[in-house]
Amino acid sequence: MYDLIVIGGGPAGVTAALRARELGASVALVERGHLGGICTNDGTVPTRVLAKAARLVRESEQFSDYGIESGNATVDFARLLGRARQVIEQVNTKKQILEHLERTGTTIFTQAGDTRFIDPHTIELADGTTLQAEKFIICAGGRARKPQFPGIEYALSHHDVWALTELPRSLVVVGGAATGCQMASIFAAFGTRTWLLDTAERLLSAEDDVVSNGVAQAFAQRGIEVITGIGGIDRIDRHENGLQLHYTHRNAPQSIQADAVLLAVGWVGNIDQLNLAAAGVLHDTRYIVVDGTLQTSAPHIFAAGDITGVMMLVQSGSMQGRVAAENAVLGLGRNTAHQIVPHGGFTDPEYASVGMTERQAALANDCVVAVVPYTDMDRAVIDDRPQGVCKLIVSRQSHQILGAHVVGEQAVEVVQIVAAAMAAGMRVERLAELELAYPTYTAIVGLTARQVVRELGMIPLAPSWRALGQLHIAEWERSAAPQ
Repeated sequence: MYDLIVIGGGPAGVTAALRARELGASVALVERGHLGGICTNDGTVPTRVLAKAARLVRESEQFSDYGIESGNATVDFARLLGRARQVIEQVNTKKQILEHLERTGTTIFTQAGDTRFIDPHTIELADGTTLQAEKFIICAGGRARKPQFPGIEYALSHHDVWALTELPRSLVVVGGAATGCQMASIFAAFGTRTWLLDTAERLLSAEDDVVSNGVAQAFAQRGIEVITGIGGIDRIDRHENGLQLHYTHRNAPQSIQADAVLLAVGWVGNIDQLNLAAAGVLHDTRYIVVDGTLQTSAPHIFAAGDITGVMMLVQSGSMQGRVAAENAVLGLGRNTAHQIVPHGGFTDPEYASVGMTERQAALANDCVVAVVPYTDMDRAVIDDRPQGVCKLIVSRQSHQILGAHVVGEQAVEVVQIVAAAMAAGMRVERLAELELAYPTYTAIVGLTARQVVRELGMIPLAPSWRALGQLHIAEWERSAAPQ
């Protein structure tokens, strides 16, 4: 019998197994397929390869502006997917997950197929092997949700993209959250005529309005037809010339004909085959129910990663795996707050966020909000990437940064510095005085922070200057602020 069995070999599961071994527990890790999980093999890594290709296509549009003579870029989709597979192999080789686990003394079962509980302390692998442990951490991950309607068999999910043999000439993406927006942006860059549909009234509805509106405007300029507020999908019909997607919009039936339909309408945990009832683990229709310590309804069983439905991001899954391992081995006491989690999407333009949205902050705080456009940055002019904004939300009382939201070039990188400042408890006046390198996209954080400092009245200004209203702040401007 093991001290601990971890079910699932993605970021959460591998992190949990390694941390438990560091703490001295005997550990077995059981993985249904290949180590690395959705992140490496079917999700973030290969999708980022497609986003890189889309970026290169967009960069080629600027060649003549910078004196570079070249023909129009075209995409060989089969070769691109081959590149994605190559990168998956390179990342797996670099990580050396199997070797790392073996060196730590973890017992590993890969290609184990579906694993199921047969009693609270015993699991059975697909080949009939049974394993027992005092405690368990379930990190079995998730998959794309496929709703049921006539013709669903004709629709793709992101899992199916890697099996395409050619680039579709036209594509309907259903779902305007992170995955849907990324896929729509990528395929549009490749020259595919693209529609993006969502039941919500705005894209990226969980994000701040500045992100939602900025991405929607950019998509419209890129030729993506965005249709929000749909009533749902009625059916998909297959015809000789492709697919016909039928949906309802403003109580009226509508349809779109396209080569392909891609559904990005949510993510569900892989709970179906686990036979959780035999272990006494409660779950809803999509996820395992956990408390703040990641403990399930069975005191000796924890869960981490996508299967919990809590912050379904790679970085959050890894953190949950570590916390679950420590609570399982050392005893309860560590909680998952997920208060500062920078995240974003590799769309065109990129978007990124951390902390509260303006709506959330306004409900709980008296806050100051500043928004600075990318056009105020010299780097954006140099690179001819002027589209975008940076928003900072700051508590008027404590001067603590409550949230940041960025749309524009390198947004996912830019927001990291704000996340670091928030984690360090940095007041906005300290962020405003950081001497950030010039010319960089990150410099917009300093510009926005200095605008907040002015709004807070922390910089002495003559009444006549204040009467001029809000002025643009030069990147090299520095005004003494209280420490």
